[in-house]
Amino acid sequence: MPTDGRPDGRAPVRIVIVDDHALVREGTVQLLESEPDLDVVGQAATAEEGIELIGRVAPDVALVDVNLPGASGLELARHVVNDGSTTHVLVVSAYDDHAYVTEALDIGVDGYLLKTASAQELIDAVRIVANGAFVLDGALSTRLRRRRQNEPAERAHREALTPREADVLELLAQGRSNKEIAAELALGLRTVETHVSGVLGKLGATSRTQAVAFALQHSLVSSNGHDDHRP
Repeated sequence: MPTDGRPDGRAPVRIVIVDDHALVREGTVQLLESEPDLDVVGQAATAEEGIELIGRVAPDVALVDVNLPGASGLELARHVVNDGSTTHVLVVSAYDDHAYVTEALDIGVDGYLLKTASAQELIDAVRIVANGAFVLDGALSTRLRRRRQNEPAERAHREALTPREADVLELLAQGRSNKEIAAELALGLRTVETHVSGVLGKLGATSRTQAVAFALQHSLVSSNGHDDHRP
């Protein structure tokens, strides 16, 4: 197992993989563990096994497939989120159906990546969600924006945000921290914190991740939160 850790000196990102295909799990393990800052600490083939494993080892990130025998990966994600777990759930699925994606975002997952993603995209996505930012596959992000662009809810929420709040939301979608947003917009840190609170309140969100997920669903941001920022 890798022990080098992250460049900032923190311990490696601890990962659990939940997928019913052994070859997929084994290939993903080999890919992730080739990176010194990533460490796979467990595997599961069903949602039930995944829930037990996540509760026992408390990984930083859980890679979860949607299509599992028995309970689905989305049911696992709902359990983890509702349980108040600190584990970040990154859905990695072959399904790009609108219903699956929106349900996952409504649950509050930390990211949704398609299995057509490249090896580097998966590695980057794990790092991003481990750092508390949100990831949505670029193709899915584009599709969601097109689907939502003419909906009344999108227009209403866009009009409710001030121009500065819209700028802050855009940077939140890129995974920027409050300090990074302050530097980017030449604002004080407390001013940024006030804008972030305003964004969350107007979107009815309780966290930055939830706000970004809502914004992506309703076409409030142009970024997909994946390509523009690297921790």
